[in-house]
Amino acid sequence: MKDAIPNADLSATARKTMLHPVSSVADLARTGPTLYKSAKGTMLEDSNGRVHVDMGAGLWCVNVGYGRPELVEAGSEALRNLSYQHHFGNSAAEDTVRLSERLVQLFAETAGAGHLNRVFYGTSGSDANDTAYKLVRYYNNLRGMPAKKKIISRIGSYHGLTAAATSLTGIDAYHKMFDLPLPDVLHTSCPHYYRYGHTGESEAQFCDRMVADLENLIDREGPETIGAFIAEPVMGTGGVFLPLPGYFDRVQALLEKHDILLIADEVITGFGRLGHWFGTGAFNLKPDIVSLAKGLTSAYFPMSASMISDRVYDVLAEKSDETGAFMHGFTYSGHPVGSAIALANIDVIERENLVERAETSGRYLLKALQDATADNPFVGDVRGMGLMIGVEYVADKATNTPCPKGAAPHKIVSKHAFDHGVLPRALPFLPVNSFSPPLTATTAEMDEGVARFASALEAATPELEQLLG
Repeated sequence: MKDAIPNADLSATARKTMLHPVSSVADLARTGPTLYKSAKGTMLEDSNGRVHVDMGAGLWCVNVGYGRPELVEAGSEALRNLSYQHHFGNSAAEDTVRLSERLVQLFAETAGAGHLNRVFYGTSGSDANDTAYKLVRYYNNLRGMPAKKKIISRIGSYHGLTAAATSLTGIDAYHKMFDLPLPDVLHTSCPHYYRYGHTGESEAQFCDRMVADLENLIDREGPETIGAFIAEPVMGTGGVFLPLPGYFDRVQALLEKHDILLIADEVITGFGRLGHWFGTGAFNLKPDIVSLAKGLTSAYFPMSASMISDRVYDVLAEKSDETGAFMHGFTYSGHPVGSAIALANIDVIERENLVERAETSGRYLLKALQDATADNPFVGDVRGMGLMIGVEYVADKATNTPCPKGAAPHKIVSKHAFDHGVLPRALPFLPVNSFSPPLTATTAEMDEGVARFASALEAATPELEQLLG
């Protein structure tokens, strides 16, 4: 084996050897990547020794914070005991069975979703939504309804980046150059009142319009062709869009009327992020499939889970002898090491009351960000739920004038934020910086993160004036 590459040369090596996800190939060639070497709690240290407040928990995922010995020890023990076991051909790993029971119980006890009694495993939120996409097809084929395959998503949604999940995602930047979305995926209006409400239109009237848009789309396509509707309880990567009052109740009634499945994408919102165990419970959803990842293991292991309702599973079971094996799965489905880490992760969340803490600290962080940005003319809206908060920029706060197309003030602010030692995310749909620190973030860490962000915003304001003024 060759000697390890010195840290000073790693950036050059990355430029020569790596294709980075969701990154600029040109920027990487010019500047190389930012290298990170260690993290603890909410703090992240780069290879230059700079310590940053991670206000994104990685990609919304390090819910219990970095460097938790409980999770490391659970993974180490699992590696020693059973480093791998597949689940094909009716095989099973013991910890994966234990995790399945735990997830079923959590949904029943914390989300009022006692109908979600089966779990299928993968390795990412993308493949969980790919599984949902395939299950819709499988379920309706078994029911003798082969035309009922289309899935409706929403503009501004994010559901991952496999071919099917990218198609479900409602952000054009992920579609272009890949010839996506697939033809059986449709997109209805983005229910974000702050940006898309018409002049003089009340929030209630906007909600009426959003539901009508969905109903018109179903009628136009034919309800006999619509298999499912997929939604994030709170739309994350699009810009942290909270659901309108009554929106989900009305949507679910519409889906029930037309025999359309509901897929809840809880990849971000699951495991306490909203100050609730799941968005399913927070918004009284009755989904047929729920996609989970990120907070399932707090990103200590790549793992996803799909919660499957009795409604769907019973059809699979009834037709099993006739159709044969369920021919879907992954090499690492239900990996025993991931299962052990997930169990330890859930233990930490319960023991440290992180769901309740997220609700309290989320309100604290939201107010702190609102106060810190109140006088900036380019910050139009600061909103959130639990530890999932968005700061949206405008060209003129007084008139709520949107930023010109192609302008990216949030990216300018993010660059200054990095220089000030704080890491929000610059989102890809609207000009929004998101804040989603670990659920373990202390008041002092949040105060430090907000103070650094406020300084970064002040430093960026002359550039924003030139861009938007």
